Amino acid sequence: MFWDKISPLYDLFEKIYNGKVYSGTGAISIYIAPKCRRLIATDFAAGMLRQAAKKCRRFESVVFRKADITHLKCKDGRFDKVVAGNVIHLLPNPEQALHELERVVKPRGKIIIPTYINMSKKTGTAAVKFITLLGADFKRQFDLNSYKQFFADMGYENVEFHVVEGRMPCAIAVITKK
Repeated sequence: MFWDKISPLYDLFEKIYNGKVYSGTGAISIYIAPKCRRLIATDFAAGMLRQAAKKCRRFESVVFRKADITHLKCKDGRFDKVVAGNVIHLLPNPEQALHELERVVKPRGKIIIPTYINMSKKTGTAAVKFITLLGADFKRQFDLNSYKQFFADMGYENVEFHVVEGRMPCAIAVITKK
């Protein structure tokens, strides 16, 4: 699997190419771990999990598990918040992932989905082409408008959007479950 192979180099790539936005594996977990009583961090790639676990070992509240975001093995309404970081664009069926996230979050819980977006065709296309040459399989590319439309097409209303500027910006969609 591509992400297992690239996991030892992913942080270096992120730091050099887009460090202003994202510092690589475990970056979201490192940021939110101090705010959580318990954090279950997941990834489909074992290599990415190993890298993230190394970086988060100082946090006793973090548990790492391999998981498929489209078939989560946990009960309905288990979590206060769920985060799907930089994965939606890689999935053949991202709608299924969103349904799973909505299923496992409590009523009035938050679904937080940061995703890289292409603000400039020149910059975004070059980075995507490079990573694709290495073996990444991007199913979709979003700009801010198409990212907003993705959620609207799924029937989500009142989604908050925040953009973190950088060489490849990240749009963060925040949905509050009804």
